[in-house]
Amino acid sequence: MGSCCSHSHASFDGMSADYKRRLWAVIALNAGMFFVEMTAGQMARSQALQADALDFLGDALTYGLSLAVIGASVTWRTNAALAKGVSLSLMGLFVLGMTVYRVVFVGVPEAEVMGVVGVMALAANLASVLLLMRYKDGDANVRSVWLCSRNDAIGNVAVMLAAGAVWATGTGWPDLVVAAAMAALFLSSSWQIVTQALAEKRAETAAAAE
Repeated sequence: MGSCCSHSHASFDGMSADYKRRLWAVIALNAGMFFVEMTAGQMARSQALQADALDFLGDALTYGLSLAVIGASVTWRTNAALAKGVSLSLMGLFVLGMTVYRVVFVGVPEAEVMGVVGVMALAANLASVLLLMRYKDGDANVRSVWLCSRNDAIGNVAVMLAAGAVWATGTGWPDLVVAAAMAALFLSSSWQIVTQALAEKRAETAAAAE
């Protein structure tokens, strides 16, 4: 996982018709999979599926925010990236809290549903990653989109592994472990986004002072 801090304020800022088209497609994929995974997660009693569904929702909302500030000033773009970083932190803390709750009131999730939905979500996330691959290096606003897409792909591989472990062990602990790991991934990505956005703010302030 590379650091975001190496990108300057002159990085790609999203001003490309091709990038915007790709971003719209990714928003549609994420919004659709949120409803699919949240419903399936509740039916299967899977915290990992529901955590991943929240990631889809967060991505769809933040990608919309990314579109809204494309072409705006550096201040607006970095503020949007900071907002996304904070939202990822809140999402990570929420998933951690729900995981603790499930440890106390644990029920064994349905591994079959986890596996099937995990495959669907992975396909959607891989499509998103491929759509955005050429734009993964950019300013904090663009970079945050890439990190969220990458998180989804990693999360769905983890959900599928959890489904196999739940089936093999007959317990819900693998599901809880994966949910906690995904929460940690949210917090790590939040740190990267916020760090890059603050660096870009400092660079813009220094440039304006010259």
